[in-house]
Amino acid sequence: MAQLWGGRFTKETDKLVYNFNASISFDRKFFKQDIEGSKAHVTMLGKQGILTDEEAGKICAALGEIEDDVESGRFLISESYEDIHSFVEAELTERLGDLGKKLHTGRSRNDQVAVDMRLYIREEVKETDELLKKLLTSILFIMEKNTDTIMPGFTHLQKAQPITLAHHMGAYFEMFKRDRQRLFDIHERMNYCPLGSGALAGTTYPLDREYTAELLKFYGPTLNSMDGVSDRDYLIEYLAAAATIMMHLSRFCEEIIIWNSNEYQFVEIDDSYSTGSSIMPQKKNPDIAELIRGKTGRVYGALLSILTTMKGIPLAYNKDMQEDKELTFDAIDTVKGCLALFEGMISTMKFKKETMRKSAMGGFTNATDAADYLVNHGIPFRDAHGIIGRIVLYCIDKGIAIDDMSLEELKEFSPVFEEDIFDAISMETCVDKRLTMGAPGRAAMDKVIEIERAYLKE
Repeated sequence: MAQLWGGRFTKETDKLVYNFNASISFDRKFFKQDIEGSKAHVTMLGKQGILTDEEAGKICAALGEIEDDVESGRFLISESYEDIHSFVEAELTERLGDLGKKLHTGRSRNDQVAVDMRLYIREEVKETDELLKKLLTSILFIMEKNTDTIMPGFTHLQKAQPITLAHHMGAYFEMFKRDRQRLFDIHERMNYCPLGSGALAGTTYPLDREYTAELLKFYGPTLNSMDGVSDRDYLIEYLAAAATIMMHLSRFCEEIIIWNSNEYQFVEIDDSYSTGSSIMPQKKNPDIAELIRGKTGRVYGALLSILTTMKGIPLAYNKDMQEDKELTFDAIDTVKGCLALFEGMISTMKFKKETMRKSAMGGFTNATDAADYLVNHGIPFRDAHGIIGRIVLYCIDKGIAIDDMSLEELKEFSPVFEEDIFDAISMETCVDKRLTMGAPGRAAMDKVIEIERAYLKE
């Protein structure tokens, strides 16, 4: 049982206690970050004369060798050590002798793990952002190709008004764009270096924390040593952002699942993102969309877990905070995997344009426009609303759409109807006359698409 402490203790740690306390099975995930932080710390110690230049150089070189050996598979991380920090220091000492024991000068595991976690999350923020950008690029491509693809828009899962597929996809584009903005905000708040905070009260060594922060590409050092080692709000923020991303993915998946059903048949999911049934040969199941929807709860759970862990912890560091890792690592892997799979699914998905158009025509989605027609001919809106409501009932009884009625039939409900009503309530007119910014009309959508293209080029 290899650990970084023990001088004060007279008994060997119980094996069960040791295993319960150990974290190397999961904190090995930020091995690279631990090496990176240690190199920066040692370089600073050399600059400050706390170590000689020769000592600092030898330690940094050995740390680099350990990293290379582990990365290449020549040397395996042993789980006989308490944590990744113990492993690195023990191996360094094995290679350098007593010099390796100087690595930890002016440093605590509290600020060491804090900087490791910040470095790790900072990189994951970047990778998550890149996946979101790729997804946005695929969504924009669908938008560009479908500005004239008419489909029903829904409220309460009831057909409401005609829109275009480009407009529908544009709604998700905005959601995922805001997800990227949240990640940017997280980076700006978290990009400060806790290394040098010590256990909680700094250190008597003349550390140059600004230099260490610079080496690790932070904006600067954290301004309170207790806060530096004892809060994980940046982690909570990342998990909250990840949960929001998953919520947006889940909503999108829910729609794809519905659109893929026999009742809708709006889309056909590529075979590579579908599965079949073990008993029903006709089935083609949207399993990837369903799994992403299901895994959303997994990420929510990680967020709730860390919130619950942190809510009662007094200052400064407490062992409870070790629980910030396992579920976080799992949530990160989950959201990144879901983003990659979802992007692949929608980029290969086929949209059944004619089916979408027929669905829009069959759901009285032009009823609002018919009411507006009456208003434009002098009838008060509330009266026009009632007239069109009665027309819809008539059509339901006849099994027809408003478009299928003759002018004579329409005039029985209101004498103001003229031949131009049919153009006024055509699907194309219903969509294209909506020209305000953010609306589905072609001219409005073209402007939005140009804005989104420019955004992705930034």
